[in-house]
Amino acid sequence: MLVCRREMLGNQSVGTRNKRSGSVRRRRVRIGEEFDQNADVVLYRGDARELLKTIPRGSVQLIVTSPPYNLGKEYEQRVVLEKYKEQQREIINMCVPLLRKSGSICWQVGNYISPSSEVVPLDIMLYDVFKSNGLVLRNRIVWHFGHGLHSSRRLSGRYETVLWFTQDNTEYYFDLDSVRVPQKYPGKRHFKGPNVGKYSGNPLGKSPSDVWDIPNVKANHVEKTTHPCQFPIGLVQRLVRSLSRKGDWVLDPFLGTGTTACAAIIEGRKAIGAEIKPKYQAIARRRIDAAWNGTLRYRPYDRPIYQPKAGSKLTRRDE
Repeated sequence: MLVCRREMLGNQSVGTRNKRSGSVRRRRVRIGEEFDQNADVVLYRGDARELLKTIPRGSVQLIVTSPPYNLGKEYEQRVVLEKYKEQQREIINMCVPLLRKSGSICWQVGNYISPSSEVVPLDIMLYDVFKSNGLVLRNRIVWHFGHGLHSSRRLSGRYETVLWFTQDNTEYYFDLDSVRVPQKYPGKRHFKGPNVGKYSGNPLGKSPSDVWDIPNVKANHVEKTTHPCQFPIGLVQRLVRSLSRKGDWVLDPFLGTGTTACAAIIEGRKAIGAEIKPKYQAIARRRIDAAWNGTLRYRPYDRPIYQPKAGSKLTRRDE
């Protein structure tokens, strides 16, 4: 299992050298409870709306979050769908002005299941909220995972989505090279034209598709906490890496157990988030400390999906 190794935050060292021994003494992560430009992480203990009021306009490079799905979990009150949409609209409307011109907002959602068992795709429902803020949809990313609840009256759900929006201009930041994936045919060459005989694929790899196969955080997943709807660090890590720079602020208005903050720290960014439940605040604090100290165990986004070997006990039933 990968353990993150953190040595730098932007251009700022996280350790100071002891002049006598020559050893490096790692400083503690600076966690503020209110917005502080000099903090490494801002962990606001309360309603996200109160935190958002304190963040300077145009100061955040990336907003990544997975909001409640209106399923009646312990951290939310189930309401009629239109009221839920208005609650989301209020948060989204407050978030957008905080973005830099080059910034992005990524809203990760699944489906709402109505009392009559009708499936309502939350990304489709919320699309017009983002459009009313003048944002442009760059990708609708499908997050696929192999495990989940089994349905008997419809097909079992095995995906959720990430809506990636930017400002309505061509100045948005996107570092494709940082998230390229290996070429399927690295030895393929041009067979005609001026580049005949030369390799046709980018030597750094190809652009990832908009379908991401990343395991969700269930059962024995190395990142599992007591939170019932925790999303994986790897899902956020790829977004943080490609849509922000070292030292940038990454915001999550629904921080939960600190996944977005951990991904930001691992990638050398600074994080801001709000959480209303004290028990999740405590978990987030522990995970943030571990990410900073390089001891957090997590599953990176580019780790291959496990495939059982042919003939193993998992692939057969003995008669």
